Amino acid sequence: MNHDKLVDATGLACPLPIVRTKKAMNELQSGQVLEVHATDKGSKNDLSAWAKSTGHELVSDAEENGVYKFWIKKG
Repeated sequence: MNHDKLVDATGLACPLPIVRTKKAMNELQSGQVLEVHATDKGSKNDLSAWAKSTGHELVSDAEENGVYKFWIKKG
């Protein structure tokens, strides 16, 4: 999936993946897509809930070799 910015939060524990995602999202324009990579198992629930509560859209997510990947469209 195409993205406008990538955040590599692999190896980081909660809440750092969310903190990095929020910071990167602030740099994007509405409609742009942020790709996030994380290894924290809680990231799936955390990023989904964060996107919903902040008006962004979790377009897709996947797991590949223990890395959780998320594509979030800025609202």
